[in-house]
Amino acid sequence: MLPFANMSGDQEQEYFSDGITEDIITDLSKVSALSVVSRNSAFMYKGKHVDVPKLARELKVGHVLEGSVRKAGGRVRITAQLVDGASNDHVWAERYDRDLNDIFALQAEISEAIVKALKLKLLPEEKKAIEQRGTDSVEAYNLYLMALQSYVSGHEADARRAEAIIRLCKRAVEIDPRYSRAWALLAIGQMNLRFVHGRTVDDGLVAAERALVLDANLAEAHAVKARILAQHGRHDEAEAEIDVALRLDPESYEVNRAAAYLRFRQQRLEEAIRYYEKSMSLMETDLNSGSMLLTCYTAVKNPQATRRIAQITLSRIEKTLAQDPNNGTAMSYGAIALAALGEAERAKDWINRALLIDPDNMNARYNFSCTLTTYLKEPDAALELLRPFFESVAVGFLNHAKADPDLAPLRDDPRFKAMFAAAETRLAATGLSE
Repeated sequence: MLPFANMSGDQEQEYFSDGITEDIITDLSKVSALSVVSRNSAFMYKGKHVDVPKLARELKVGHVLEGSVRKAGGRVRITAQLVDGASNDHVWAERYDRDLNDIFALQAEISEAIVKALKLKLLPEEKKAIEQRGTDSVEAYNLYLMALQSYVSGHEADARRAEAIIRLCKRAVEIDPRYSRAWALLAIGQMNLRFVHGRTVDDGLVAAERALVLDANLAEAHAVKARILAQHGRHDEAEAEIDVALRLDPESYEVNRAAAYLRFRQQRLEEAIRYYEKSMSLMETDLNSGSMLLTCYTAVKNPQATRRIAQITLSRIEKTLAQDPNNGTAMSYGAIALAALGEAERAKDWINRALLIDPDNMNARYNFSCTLTTYLKEPDAALELLRPFFESVAVGFLNHAKADPDLAPLRDDPRFKAMFAAAETRLAATGLSE
């Protein structure tokens, strides 16, 4: 399935067409007789002119679904066509003009029409699963899609992203308190703001548990609960949650990233690698997993894999910077990739440029310190960059620094020890030490 094109004449409506695409992919994935490509594979072709037979060969699929979404006022128009991958002939095509309040029934209708066009049998339990949306409120659904777009298109170093997710999801669950996916995404926003940015907010555990009361089979809620438990040092409980999440949805980006995160914190790097590789393959815009893989592969001394991941990561970062040239976090991941590829001078240029453009980006400073320590062998420069980082670091990032093999060469340095101890003392005094 290709991402449905946004025909609304408003770029800000992109989240809605993307959401429709993701929901139909999810629906079709519930049909046992169908094999459906992942969200990431589909979204690699977003906005591109596609040769359908060539695409079908690349993805090894028999049919390609494409279409468009136009949302205006209280109306929505969806066009969809199913194309034979070999002959490029239309197998089925339809245009739907509906009231926006009918969007859930419309999505189910499209999915069921595709199954019928392919002459497949839809089992009763599959039909029931397709028709379940998690909410009956179009307004709550719309807010959730906006929050989801912020999540998948941003990065954890951006506090504004977490704040937006929290605002949107809080409003969604006010409208529909039984919307489990909105509760799970709210938990992610709260966790991020608390543990990455050191804000005095809920840690997300209550929201995650609320999501699980409403839907015990929601893998993403188990995953975020695991991450929160790990932040509190409750690793056995976190491990149990991750095991459940992986069993429920082994193809989930959030689940694999959470599994990798937990294994990394436990310094089980070979296992972390497996899950970071999976999360990176599931989300084309994910830059963090590539950066973490560079750390892991370097630590386990696998230069071939390090180089492969560095090339992939750099390619993704260059696309990000083409759209947002002042993205300091992306430049920090890029500096790691460049250094891993042996391009030391170019890596230093990126470090210097980012520090001029975005000097207060502590995530970038941390990544630059890792680059200087592990690849460029400049510990004094790394420690200088870490000083303001430790003066403002939140507990989640401090725990990460404790486990990060990139910083191993610095841990016996008295300057590093003093900065680390001062950060722990500061966090304990503020009550944000866990």
